[in-house]
Amino acid sequence: MATSEGIITKVYSSTAWVKCTKSAACESCSAKGFCDTMGGSGSNNDVEVEAINAVGAKVDDRVAISFETSSLLKVSFLVYMVPVLFLILGVVIGDKIAVIFNYDQSIFSMLVGFLFLFAAFFFVKAKGKDLSKQDAYQPKIIRILK
Repeated sequence: MATSEGIITKVYSSTAWVKCTKSAACESCSAKGFCDTMGGSGSNNDVEVEAINAVGAKVDDRVAISFETSSLLKVSFLVYMVPVLFLILGVVIGDKIAVIFNYDQSIFSMLVGFLFLFAAFFFVKAKGKDLSKQDAYQPKIIRILK
């Protein structure tokens, strides 16, 4: 389970925005660039995340948040591997179809491969929207610190 500490900046009915300071572990993280797009920057070591407020924290409370490692791995597979698998599948299908229609196999397999890759991005976006609505794929506030 990945955990971090932060301070509550906004509270809604069931969620809260938590301002976290990037730790030293962030420097070696492969998703470091993603955090930068979510509100952090090279000169600013803070990033804000929306988390499920299961403990009833209030604004200015210092809290610990966590994210399930298994969910992180599933999302990583979805984002990084699914497009590659779609691309390979498209190339193989394009290669087989090119023979049937008497097209150049290299060009046709490349075009179908890119078409499948493009379709994968829409699939990942749609699946990501579905997953983002599930509690297992959202960070949770697990306790209020002093």
